[in-house]
Amino acid sequence: MSNEKILAEKKKVVDEITGKLKESAAVIVVNYRGLPVADATALRKQLREADVDFKVYKNTFARRASKAAGTEALDDVFSGPTAISFSKEDVIAPAKVLYNFAKDHETLEIKAGLIEGKPVSMDEIKTLAEMPSRETLLSMLANVLQAPIRDFAIGVKAVADKKEQEGA
Repeated sequence: MSNEKILAEKKKVVDEITGKLKESAAVIVVNYRGLPVADATALRKQLREADVDFKVYKNTFARRASKAAGTEALDDVFSGPTAISFSKEDVIAPAKVLYNFAKDHETLEIKAGLIEGKPVSMDEIKTLAEMPSRETLLSMLANVLQAPIRDFAIGVKAVADKKEQEGA
């Protein structure tokens, strides 16, 4: 392969990472050193089921992409065996999966995170991980929105029943 082709391939990878950093609602960087292959496979499966992209990139590519995306806050964490998780829509899913997996697997270490392009602390990642899932939150919202309508319907039925009893 010629130098030009190699450079083009490298630029393509950096552009891919840059795009993912820019369009992701949540990004979490982890150190996976010492994580057995079976555990890494299980983690990837859990993340895939949560619609989270999880990939290992060369640290130099990740640093260049981070600079290009304006997320330099991550530059310091790109050393050693590093993997990056990207979630386009759900900010809770990657935090929840990675945090819970790290509790059971000491070799997985969460290094840093970004939510909507802004750096977040480990405490904030933990808080996100402990929140209910997006589906649960939507279900809770639906119940809250239905309550007044349900109460109104119960009230109307009670009035109708009372009128029916009075008329009988």
